[in-house]
Amino acid sequence: MFKKILIAEDYESFNISVQKVVEDLKISQPKFDSYCDTAFDRIKMALQENAPFELLITDLSFDADHKKQKLETGQQLVEAVRKIQPDLKVIVFSVEKRQEIIDKLFNDQKINAYVKKGREDVTDLKRAIKSVYNNERFISYDLKKPSKDKNAFEFSTFDTQLVSLLANGMLVKEIPLYLKEKQIKPSSMSYIEKKLSNIRESLDVKSNEQLISVCKDFGII
Repeated sequence: MFKKILIAEDYESFNISVQKVVEDLKISQPKFDSYCDTAFDRIKMALQENAPFELLITDLSFDADHKKQKLETGQQLVEAVRKIQPDLKVIVFSVEKRQEIIDKLFNDQKINAYVKKGREDVTDLKRAIKSVYNNERFISYDLKKPSKDKNAFEFSTFDTQLVSLLANGMLVKEIPLYLKEKQIKPSSMSYIEKKLSNIRESLDVKSNEQLISVCKDFGII
């Protein structure tokens, strides 16, 4: 089994899934980074020290903050890593469902596995690591289904506005007043909570934090 792996992930809630898998597989030297630049620097340093990483697990979407980054996405991180360590095994762990994006990751950036974040992600990630270790390609089972079987959610303008408000830092309890001031209806707390719950359920996420991440990955906000 892999001994030295690097996980690039900026959401603590998803990091818990990875940590669970790492512990179960008894991987002894996991390292975690929440920025693509620091992950890349760690990989480069490991090469210089002749102690390279064997596996990179990375998300695709990373939230911007006060710390300016040269590498802003998981795609950019993988592309940069491929130039200095082309044989590094790579697993992408993301909420992205668009087949064209996933195909590009396999075809252009030569990733070894793709695991979709969701209800079965701990099991899938464990299977992916084992598969990649055995030089096999892995992709989450539900992404192999015909597109008509995938869970599709059509965002209305109102839905997009709700998620955008959350992404901009507005609390759920503050949204009704905001909508009333803008004369946007419906604006009741019960309606907003129900609407957000329906969106989360449709996208198979459990929290508003994860919902924001999903919508950014999908390009909705």
